Amino acid sequence: MGLQRMIAATLLSTIAALSPAGHAQQADSSGTFTMKVQTDIVLTNVVVRDKKTGEVVKGLKANDFTILENGKPQKIASFDYQNVDEAAVLREKSTVIGRATIADLVNGEFATNPASLRDHRLIVMFFDLSSMQPEDIDRAVESAQDYVKKKMQPADLVALVSMATGLSMDQDFTSDKTALLKGLGKYNGTEGTGFANGNEGGNSGGTADDASSFTSDDSEYNALNTDRELYAIRTIAKSLERVDQRKSLLYFSGGLTRQGIENQASMRAATNEAVKANMAIYSVDSRGLEALPPVGNASTGSLRGTAAYSGGAMQSQLDANFGSQETLATLSSDTGGKAFFDSNDFAPAFQQVQHDTEAYYIVGFHSTNLARDGSYRHLTVKLNRNDVKIDYRPGYYAPADFQHQKTEDREQALTEQLRSDLPVTDVAVYLQALYFRMGDNKFFVPVSLIVPGSQIHSVKNGDRDKANIDVIGQVKNAEGLVVGNVRDTVKLALDAAQQVQRKNIQYSTGFVLAPGRYHLKFVVRENQTGAMGSFETDLQVPDLKKSPLKLSSIVLSSQRVPNAAKKSQNPLVRDGVEWIPNVPHVFRQDQHLYFLYEVYDPAKEKSAPEPASSPGLTRREGGPVRVLTSIEFLSGGTKVYETPLVEAKAINIPERGAVAFQFDVPLTQLKPGTYVCQINVIDDAGGSFSFPRMAMKIQPEIAPVVTPAAASGQLPGGGPMKP
Repeated sequence: MGLQRMIAATLLSTIAALSPAGHAQQADSSGTFTMKVQTDIVLTNVVVRDKKTGEVVKGLKANDFTILENGKPQKIASFDYQNVDEAAVLREKSTVIGRATIADLVNGEFATNPASLRDHRLIVMFFDLSSMQPEDIDRAVESAQDYVKKKMQPADLVALVSMATGLSMDQDFTSDKTALLKGLGKYNGTEGTGFANGNEGGNSGGTADDASSFTSDDSEYNALNTDRELYAIRTIAKSLERVDQRKSLLYFSGGLTRQGIENQASMRAATNEAVKANMAIYSVDSRGLEALPPVGNASTGSLRGTAAYSGGAMQSQLDANFGSQETLATLSSDTGGKAFFDSNDFAPAFQQVQHDTEAYYIVGFHSTNLARDGSYRHLTVKLNRNDVKIDYRPGYYAPADFQHQKTEDREQALTEQLRSDLPVTDVAVYLQALYFRMGDNKFFVPVSLIVPGSQIHSVKNGDRDKANIDVIGQVKNAEGLVVGNVRDTVKLALDAAQQVQRKNIQYSTGFVLAPGRYHLKFVVRENQTGAMGSFETDLQVPDLKKSPLKLSSIVLSSQRVPNAAKKSQNPLVRDGVEWIPNVPHVFRQDQHLYFLYEVYDPAKEKSAPEPASSPGLTRREGGPVRVLTSIEFLSGGTKVYETPLVEAKAINIPERGAVAFQFDVPLTQLKPGTYVCQINVIDDAGGSFSFPRMAMKIQPEIAPVVTPAAASGQLPGGGPMKP
């Protein structure tokens, strides 16, 4: 596969005098215009050797080569020759980069002076400690140390990367042998977890006669772990794509097993990123040459049944071992590298890397096939002489626009954006999270997402427009553990006559959480163009046990829609009506403003001695509740309106021990403008009070109207919640 790189060229020219007057606003203050041109260039490495001697053939020109893509000739657009014999002498013990992590390389400039890397071998040693046992680590580290001490050449620049609980760069590219040996020494003796290859699911061909026979099927976990390792390879490749030279990744692993087609998207993504970065993967099975006894080794109990005598147990072991090596072999072959299995001598892997990167030509072309369909395209490289042998990648995957992406690739893109630390802003997303108590240590947290309708692209279908959006989100607790997930596709059928561009789309879901601090992140994708937007925020769910006045969030709404649910744990659904939160707090003057909030466990009036003037009258212990509340509207610090005072004398939601308040305020009596709403809540019996404030705006003309999406979210540990 050839290196496929996206190049954005920005052309500046002072063509204001040649442009129509109607386009003058496109010019900046300097009078220049900016035109962006995006083009794809495919790069492939070609190694040319003499058939008889095996020596590298030097001095070839671009016109000596012919490149065909799917049998069609391509015009060579770039040509370069790399030769380690001509490597510039770097400062002794030099380090090319000074960054500490892979993430720094992804987000920043790879090398301040890329020319300094010319004619050098760029080798990344990647130790997957999560899949290696201690003896595997010792074997891999010792072979790497032997290479550094005895085989490393002046043209070699080596970096060290490892993955245990996370991916980290342990040593930047350097020719300093002392620094490399010190970095490798940190791996030696590391307690490897070796959890990558457990139970692969299915019949093992026999059952151990000990407690291990009751081990649960962890194939789903292993599928996630394989995705994690492939994502690490993709991240490394992405961090190196800014440099055109060929990179070699020596991947030391204790095996990598795919679970059917579940890891296919991650596999393709890792391969494509490596190809784009011009990085060949040389996989090394650090387990070396293994003996597979028919009845198992000392790490397992004796087998029951006939599998040990019929060959079933042996076949199962062979299948598992082959499966753990097959993925490594595929990664290597698809990226132009090689795989090394079933040998305790890893020196040939280092020799192969040096041999393959001794000297090579980098040939590039612009494909005549402009379709962005993600299809595989075969490459054929020919030379105008027959006495040589040429080596190159056999093809590459074309770039794919969103409409041509496969379902698993689309899902992978959503998941990766959810995991990413970087926000995406192609689609504007706004989020509001509230909280209502359900029990002593349990809160319901309704979440509302708003997407402007102007950013939703639709497809015409008669007199209605069809569109859909994908929503993915998660909630993490203070320890970083995921405690809630949402994944939904919302289908929208919009009446074209409703001026959709001026409306908003609102998605509602909810979670059941304990008091504490949480982090919420949601990603929304518009499914016509594939544009995505993300929003993340922190949420503090209070421990109301310590609060004198236990008050829920305050909901401001302009819409209440029918909801036939007879019983719902969503506090926004009551009496057959659902309250739709107004996230931006912007209302029209001709609308009604609805308030909803709850007070929990209000104090009750205590008994008092009989007054002398009123014989026979007493107040009993556990008397009536007395909670007073009203809402004030302030403009410029002056009160312009206040609702009548409401007094609650009893708990009206006994299952939650709550007094619920609902207000309906017609906005025709208020002038357009910005207001501060102060909610006055006084527990007269308990002697506690609260006066929360929030801003709102009233507009005189028609503003975007919230259209609730007919969607469902998933409650942790429960069924779907219909908003």
